[in-house]
Amino acid sequence: MRNLFNIGARIVFGLLIFAVLVAAILMRPPKGLSEFDQAFYLSVAYDLNHHGVFSNGVIDDVDSTIATPPPGMFFGPLYPWLIVGVTKFDERFAKTVDCGVEAHHGKRPATDCEIYVRPMHIIHALLLTLGVLAVARAAEVLFAGPMVFWLAGVLASGTLLADANQFSFLMTESTTFSLYSLTMLAMVMGWTTSKRRYFVMAGVGLGLLCLARFSFLVTALIMPALIFINARFVARPPTGGTTISVLTFTVAFLAVVLPWATRNAISVGKFALTEEYGSAALVERFAFDRMTAREFFLAFPYCIPEIGPSVVQHAFGADATARFQYDLSKSFYQIGSGQRWTLVAAHKRLDPIIGELVRTEMKENWWRYILVSVPLAWCGMWVGGWLSLLLVPLFAGSFVAAFRQSKPVFLFYAAPALVMLGLHAAIANHYTRYNLILIGPFSAGAAWLMASICASVRSRWRVRSPAR
Repeated sequence: MRNLFNIGARIVFGLLIFAVLVAAILMRPPKGLSEFDQAFYLSVAYDLNHHGVFSNGVIDDVDSTIATPPPGMFFGPLYPWLIVGVTKFDERFAKTVDCGVEAHHGKRPATDCEIYVRPMHIIHALLLTLGVLAVARAAEVLFAGPMVFWLAGVLASGTLLADANQFSFLMTESTTFSLYSLTMLAMVMGWTTSKRRYFVMAGVGLGLLCLARFSFLVTALIMPALIFINARFVARPPTGGTTISVLTFTVAFLAVVLPWATRNAISVGKFALTEEYGSAALVERFAFDRMTAREFFLAFPYCIPEIGPSVVQHAFGADATARFQYDLSKSFYQIGSGQRWTLVAAHKRLDPIIGELVRTEMKENWWRYILVSVPLAWCGMWVGGWLSLLLVPLFAGSFVAAFRQSKPVFLFYAAPALVMLGLHAAIANHYTRYNLILIGPFSAGAAWLMASICASVRSRWRVRSPAR
């Protein structure tokens, strides 16, 4: 009966999280279909529906409303195919996608388009809920306490609510958060039980994640190393178990990503997962190397959520950190984006020239590149708005406590997200939406520390009560 009650309570908890998240997303004002990166994914889905071609969407030179575009491999296939799947079941949403793409190409005014994206918002909420439950379960396994499950779930939900407006756009954030959280849950189960089926699940999950956002390919190098270290020094499975665990993860991962690379070899002529993706991001990142010393130091207080921007603007003026705001004409983002399109106009493709661009930038600004990555990582880690003011210091405390108390699996759990934080600072920008995967280790670590404090207080209270 206790087990049934526990299962029922968790189901209710998951339904409650889903209801809160879907309400928070649906209550956001409607977004124009060309805002942010939505047009990228919608245009690829449009080309799949109307031409049967996975293209580069609005990035290529072909107006796909009047001509068949060439095959492309710039974007990951997972999210555009998700949009295509929803259009097959909801004709109203399909018309919204078509109208949005046609408006983007100037074939009709955007005011003609109904912004009906509710099915995708519901899917976003479902994906986020699965991610939250995966974070909560991972925390429970890591720290062997049911209270940690509930605390981690509440904290993760709170951070997502702070970014609810972000999830109302048709972009990949909800997908990446969900797949990453589920992948890391499978890894935690594999690390703690040494059962290979969990490494298979983790390999499949990471493969899907990489097909949603290619930057996560970096973690494909980290995960096998963590499996090996855990098996060699922590779990110590039977002889031969270490090698087999690494192989099962690797084979499962390759089984997911290799078909896409094979498709690219056949359709595009390049055996790889993507082209131009990393080069474009790196060119835009170089714009931040022009950061002044004043902007460098002001970035640290400015990026503290809720209170930082107002304090900096009040003390130093609105223009002091204006270049950190992507939507201003002279922002770092606009400068980098302008440089990218100028190079594309001159050379057509960035991959053939990116090596020379990197050598030139490192020769002239290598020290700037290294220094600037520090405030970019600082700014990118404050996921969850105001709640991050609590989570970040608690995570730091839990990280130290885990090291001192010999809880290496929690350190393994946090390592890929921290590596991705550094990667995004090095090749992307300072926006927190790229680092939502930090929510998992932040929430798990904070929940463990809070539960430990509560248990300590309760224990002391019980000891003192009989004496009184």
